[in-house]
Amino acid sequence: MFQAQSRPLLVFQRARGNLSLVRRWGPILLLLTAGTCTAQTPAPLSMQQAVDLARMQNPALLSANAHVTATKESEITAGLRANPNFTASGSDVSLPASSNNPYFYSANVSRLFERGQKRRWRLDVAHSTTDVTRSQYADQERQVVLAVRTAFTQMLAAKGALNLAKQNADDYRKTIDLSRERLRVGDISATDFKRLDLQLAQFESDYDNAHTNLIQASDQLQTLLGYDRPHPGFDITGSLDPPAIGTTLPDAEQKALAARPDYLAAQQAVRVADANVKLANAEGTTDPTIGGEYDRAGTENSAGFQIGIPLRIFDRNQGEKARTKYEAQSSRFAETAALNQVVSDVDQAWAAYEDALSLARRYNGHYLQEAHEVRDNLEYSYRHGGTTLLDYLSALQDYRQVNLDALNANMQVWLSIHQVSFAAATEIVP
Repeated sequence: MFQAQSRPLLVFQRARGNLSLVRRWGPILLLLTAGTCTAQTPAPLSMQQAVDLARMQNPALLSANAHVTATKESEITAGLRANPNFTASGSDVSLPASSNNPYFYSANVSRLFERGQKRRWRLDVAHSTTDVTRSQYADQERQVVLAVRTAFTQMLAAKGALNLAKQNADDYRKTIDLSRERLRVGDISATDFKRLDLQLAQFESDYDNAHTNLIQASDQLQTLLGYDRPHPGFDITGSLDPPAIGTTLPDAEQKALAARPDYLAAQQAVRVADANVKLANAEGTTDPTIGGEYDRAGTENSAGFQIGIPLRIFDRNQGEKARTKYEAQSSRFAETAALNQVVSDVDQAWAAYEDALSLARRYNGHYLQEAHEVRDNLEYSYRHGGTTLLDYLSALQDYRQVNLDALNANMQVWLSIHQVSFAAATEIVP
């Protein structure tokens, strides 16, 4: 029996450290927890519910989200100013005081002052790096969503194949029962009956293979959803009928250029590189150290100051200035490459979708109907002695194959839609 109540509670406890995650998913987690407390087996998941669940408890996404938080905390370090230094000293304090040997005390406070707006550019680098990390997380989330939708569709197809195999086996067993009666009355030979009976092995093999494929597809989907082990009661619901979409190829390309997180990360990487160039130039400036001093010798008090200025004769940060300059150029080329890749991904995904849709329409339009009619006609004809056994068995084989091909064609349409949604970083199905 599928026991799911422990998982949402665990995820909710993990999410308590992330306020935004609790605000976004807390109500859903509570509903899931309440629902599983009243039922041993949860209702089958829809595709959107599976995606939402993966966003909440997929371990890879949880790890990436924690990395985003850790990266953001580096902004605190980048914004810190230099600490002042305090030094106190004394001499001759253990000897008797005299006019020739007075006590001497000294206190000194100094601080390094950064020039060239180093703190500003450090903060700029840190903020930009956080933005890049967020976009990288969004891209990883996009990949996980694609994997979940693909696994979900494959599990739906596996369920359809299992139902088809069961239906075919049940229908054929009826034919075997009728043929056994015909054999009893002498209407067919024992050899023909055995040939019919041997064909049942193929239907049973189809069922066993379909059952294995369903278990494997279910395990794969549950792993993506973050379950620590597969649950036999896990189930999903949905249809593989090809949906209508209202998006065109130009629309998909524009949406991709506006929303693709990997392209956004490439754009943000340019800003990181530019900030590093400015920081490298700032690091080449001289930072003075200014300090004040108080001295007391016997009964006399005095004050002083110090100014320390490094003489940057040899090291003016030339290497970092040159390196960051070329890194900035590299990031701009990478941005162009990312732009080209976005357009190419959308175009390829769209071409695959159109081909898959065309094939599915052909099967759903007339191939399925034709295979069904041929099988029924030859079955009726064979039962009444109007056709040969070989023709009937061939019709059965064609019917099984056409139905499987139609199921796979519908699955390919959905997989191509998921790929278009992935390439465009937006939901294509309304």
